[in-house]
Amino acid sequence: MDEEKLPSDGDIGAVMGFSGFGKKARTFDLEAIFEQTRRTAIERSQRVLEDRQKGPQMEEEGESSKSVKGPSQRDKSAARNQQSGSSSSDSSDSDSELVGPPVPPQHGAQEDELVGPPLPPDYRDNTANSDDDDDDDDEADAQDDDDDDNPVKKIPDTHEIILQHGTKTVSALALDPSGARLVTGGYDYDVRFWDFAGMDQALQAFRTLQPCECHQIKSVQYSITGDVLLVVSGNAQAKVLDRDGFNVMECIKGDQYIVDMANTKGHTAMLNCGCWHPKIKEEFMTCSNDGTVRTWDVKSEKQHKSVFKPRSQQGKKVVPTCCTYSRDGKLIAAGCQDGTIQIWDRNMSVHTKFHCRQAHTPGSDTSCLCFSYDGVTLASRGGDDTLKIWDIRNFRKPVNEANRLTNYFSMTDCCFSPDDRLVVTGTSVKKEEGNGKLVFFDRASFQKVYEIEVTNASVVRCLWHPKLNQIMVGTGNGLAKVYYDPVKSHRGAKLCVVKSKRKEKHAETLTQDYIITPHALPMFREARQRSTRKQLEKDRLDPKKSHKPEPPVSGPGRGGRVAAHGGTLSSFIVKNIALDKTDDSNPREAILRHAKEASENPYWIAPAYEQTQPEPLFAEESEEDEEADKEPEWKKRKI
Repeated sequence: MDEEKLPSDGDIGAVMGFSGFGKKARTFDLEAIFEQTRRTAIERSQRVLEDRQKGPQMEEEGESSKSVKGPSQRDKSAARNQQSGSSSSDSSDSDSELVGPPVPPQHGAQEDELVGPPLPPDYRDNTANSDDDDDDDDEADAQDDDDDDNPVKKIPDTHEIILQHGTKTVSALALDPSGARLVTGGYDYDVRFWDFAGMDQALQAFRTLQPCECHQIKSVQYSITGDVLLVVSGNAQAKVLDRDGFNVMECIKGDQYIVDMANTKGHTAMLNCGCWHPKIKEEFMTCSNDGTVRTWDVKSEKQHKSVFKPRSQQGKKVVPTCCTYSRDGKLIAAGCQDGTIQIWDRNMSVHTKFHCRQAHTPGSDTSCLCFSYDGVTLASRGGDDTLKIWDIRNFRKPVNEANRLTNYFSMTDCCFSPDDRLVVTGTSVKKEEGNGKLVFFDRASFQKVYEIEVTNASVVRCLWHPKLNQIMVGTGNGLAKVYYDPVKSHRGAKLCVVKSKRKEKHAETLTQDYIITPHALPMFREARQRSTRKQLEKDRLDPKKSHKPEPPVSGPGRGGRVAAHGGTLSSFIVKNIALDKTDDSNPREAILRHAKEASENPYWIAPAYEQTQPEPLFAEESEEDEEADKEPEWKKRKI
């Protein structure tokens, strides 16, 4: 078929009843559009620069970038004119005939022609006031940066609650990993459980117990899972309790007569400290006055796992006063009475991995060792009133040192803040000679940056929980204080301070308006004596009332009075023996004296066996038996 005979599009459209097969696709000159957009952006940038003569250069670039977001109406009209030149046959068609999804109806006709998103109606007003807003934002950001740079701003001490443990020193503090329960132990042998979610403003402990009887509590700590609690007291056996205070296990006591402590199964002297492994939930460690540091397994209470024996420079036994694990659990550190700090590898119990001979003054009790969260720095609180920071990679001398921090207790704490930028410890005071303080040091410069006066007694224990962001403090007068910030802290003490006290339930009693007792009536009422002296005189004249009761007679008699016969046990027995007429010298005759009566008048046994009873046959006595009976006793044969 020739091409001349082919029908045109108009003929086919006329036959099928429509004007055409569809509209041709639009063509865009992108280079022209971009060029026009660039020119418009330059013009707007110049106009913004004129409005903002004092603004910083960064804000100018930000505003210029904002102004390029959408092309103007003039740009779109130019682009549309170019499109109309390229496709003049389609310029008369309306926008409703465009191929593709329709434009949303909420936009006006003027916005429909825009290629980019529409500009807000108050765009020019916003650009006019943008300088002041940006300045305020910069100031706020700068203030936030200052707060982040200053660790003192993060100390949660705006509010506090006081938990009354008792009247003696709170020597142990522990929080479970979630921060829901607090446990306090003291010199009064008590261990108290505090539940923040269950307490109200009365702040009462929900359980109090004495797990170690009459021994002072030295240390308590929750395991990493929070399901069990380690209690270390003044005796030689540590205990593990569950969350509700019931006994789970008790360490065995060693043989105190064995010289080598490695050959005993447990401690033989008073415990000083204890803690849980940070990674293994069943393992914990204790140190004792017997000169050993032992690791234990909860599932094996009859035997320790391993023994570490601190030694002095002369190789003699040294008493460890505190012990701790590193954050990864690979190292075991112990502070000793000779002022040394000895660190072992957990799997090598013989030789120390790090050893500092003169960490603190010899003869003073190192009260606490604490590793930082990065695991490189070690803080030690000495009995020589110092707080030192050590780098375990260079363990010969301390990195920093703080002096004049009075310490009267062998368990005074030191700890790191959750961001590892502060070191916290407590100070001790004598009775009525000042206030105990909680002192904060900057870890880098080791300058004292903050302090809190807690109470008029020593600050013994301190604990900064990383999840709650709250500081718990145990004092020497039986108080446990919790410091928190309503904005920076989470849960914990915030849960109980908002609850009102529960009203005490009084027993309902049935009351009546009048209660008349029988003796309240006039006919039963006795005459009231106005004078007790007259009544005493009358009673004295009465022989019955003035007669002194006779005391009971004991023994044979006294003062002409004889005891009643049978009044005592001995006289009762004598009376029965004397009245007994039976003669039991011959028991056979005593039994046979009833034989005649039984044969003549049978009543019990004979009638029952009357028909079946055989005739009794007795042996007859012979002459030999009679002769044998006549022989003297010494001739009779012994059988």
